[in-house]
Order: sequence, then structure tokens, then C-alpha cells
Amino acid sequence: LVALYEEPEKPNSALDFLKHHLGASAPENPEVEALRLEVAEMKEKYEALLEENKKLKTELAHYEPPREEKHGE
Repeated sequence: LVALYEEPEKPNSALDFLKHHLGASAPENPEVEALRLEVAEMKEKYEALLEENKKLKTELAHYEPPREEKHGE
């Protein structure tokens, strides 16, 4: 808000002024885009690993004898 006070000519749109000074309209940093791509790749790997884990648990359950539940504990 100090920047607004120090402006010799007041802006027409307060919202545009705030966006400009808070960095909301700043151009994307290449590092940010690289990080977004990395996050997307990690999400895909995570989903694939969840599916593999589910498949392996099902397969393991097929080979394991059923567990007996103890009552009264």
C-alpha cells in the first residue's frame, strides 16, 4: 500500500495495481514451469505405484492362507 501512496498519479483500477505489485500478473518463471512438470510426473508415478500396490496385495492375498481373527482380545 505504500507504493500506492507514493504513486504521483493514482491508478484507474485498484485491483490491477494490486495484481501488478503483488506479482499476480508477473510472467512465469521457467523454474516454476519445470517444477509444475515435475509435480505432474510425480503424480503419474504415484498413481501407477498405487495401482501396482493394489494389484500385488490382491495377488498376495490369493497365495496367503486366511488369517484367523482372535475374539475376546
